[in-house]
Amino acid sequence: MNNKLKKFVDALPIPKTMKPSHKNKNETFYEVEMTEFRQKLHRDLRPTRLWGYNGQFPGPVIDVNHGEPVNIKWTNKLPDKHLLPIDKSFHNLDKLPEVRTVTHLHGSETKPESDGYPEAWYTRNSRETGPDFKTDVYHYPNQQRGATLWYHDHAMGITRLNVYAGLAGMYLIRDEREKHMQLPAGDYEIPLIIMDRSFQDNGDLFYPPQPDDPQENWPNPSIRPFFNGETNVVNGKIWPYLEVEPRKYRFRILNAANTRAYQLYLDSGQSFYQIGSDGGLMRKTAKLTTLAIEPAERFDVIIDFSNHKGETITLKNDLGPDADPEDETDDVMQFNVTLPLSSKDTSRIPGHLTHIPSLKQNSIKRIRNLKLVGSTDDLGRPLLLLDNKKWMDPVTETPELNSTEIWSFINITNFLHPIHIHLIQFQVLDRRPFDLDRYNKDGRIVFTGPAKPPLSNEKGWKDTVAAPAGEITRVIAKFGPFTGDYVWHCHILEHEDYDMMRPMRVIDPNKRE
Repeated sequence: MNNKLKKFVDALPIPKTMKPSHKNKNETFYEVEMTEFRQKLHRDLRPTRLWGYNGQFPGPVIDVNHGEPVNIKWTNKLPDKHLLPIDKSFHNLDKLPEVRTVTHLHGSETKPESDGYPEAWYTRNSRETGPDFKTDVYHYPNQQRGATLWYHDHAMGITRLNVYAGLAGMYLIRDEREKHMQLPAGDYEIPLIIMDRSFQDNGDLFYPPQPDDPQENWPNPSIRPFFNGETNVVNGKIWPYLEVEPRKYRFRILNAANTRAYQLYLDSGQSFYQIGSDGGLMRKTAKLTTLAIEPAERFDVIIDFSNHKGETITLKNDLGPDADPEDETDDVMQFNVTLPLSSKDTSRIPGHLTHIPSLKQNSIKRIRNLKLVGSTDDLGRPLLLLDNKKWMDPVTETPELNSTEIWSFINITNFLHPIHIHLIQFQVLDRRPFDLDRYNKDGRIVFTGPAKPPLSNEKGWKDTVAAPAGEITRVIAKFGPFTGDYVWHCHILEHEDYDMMRPMRVIDPNKRE
């Protein structure tokens, strides 16, 4: 594996904005092809074989307005053989076509047939389709608040491989309110799609075929419980740099890694001014020196370079005190404040951002206690489950349309899980620690401290929440605006694939199912 690549020698690419095929007052229509191609990810690395949307890694930015109805035809043009090792020992994958895709717009409020349900997969040119396939033209109403969303593959049992191969991109919904807030815009608003990857010496992606300590009776390939790459990749370049002016910039940060959580900070000691989270603008700007960002979370931040003319500032990742000294992922990218100021910076960092009504005033229809559980499969491999149930077990989460529920994630494993619920944006209520050792002895929850309120940058709308080990994390959500079949899962993709994902059905109590 090639892990001696020089840092900060490639300029940060700015992902292109996708142009619609046609547009009228009734719809904006995009055509997107998933294809295989080669792309140069580092000056000293041969072009890497990748999969991506419209021949780009990451995919182009889809930039739409609030209330603009969008239709996207997602066409699978990928080869029949996967470029990464597939474990076919679960979910009947040995009986399915090897390459299958279905795109999920993460954070979108859309009908089930456009949500990217894992069993709605299809192969090249839709020759074969999954049991829940309805159409490859997806409709996005975009009636929700302006926000930073992202699109990625969600095919049953191989999401970790399809996303790692390159099937991910950003999707922005803009609303009128932001246009009047004097936020940095145009060239001064930049997506940062951060992920980690490992490479072979010939430039190809490396993804291990088995866990680090496989048992003799395990299949080869065999799924891993997690995977962290050896390099950080931003917007499709390994450890890039960005030349900036001494002024304020808005960065829309997405953690698109399979497993890796980032603890981002600037080596200049500067603050990040976070203005938005998964579901759009927060109530108030949060001034932070560190951004702890789990897989699938989005942080909308302003960085002010005004007083740093001529400086080189590194965006770092705090690996913690126990880090391997050989681990180079403590660096993410560099900002070189070397460009002259092209015009006066009239942008601002607002204090108050937007009104977010609290869901706590709603009548609570149901409280669900949901355990995040570690176990083993028949071969003795790690198996992570939601409430001790597998994907194939009957649906147990059936919230009613327009009802409000509290979901308590009781994490009895020994590591954090980022939990994502499809269709909705929720609010984080609190986290409360309990004695995990005691629970493992006698199954009793004994609290070790009071409930802690959400962090300052978690007080807006979220669709993915960090559920730490030995804590009960509570979120509150109103379920709608659609009924039908959706999912909720851990967004560590290795966990999601096997078997930390459950179906969820939003039902209308006034209609017979």
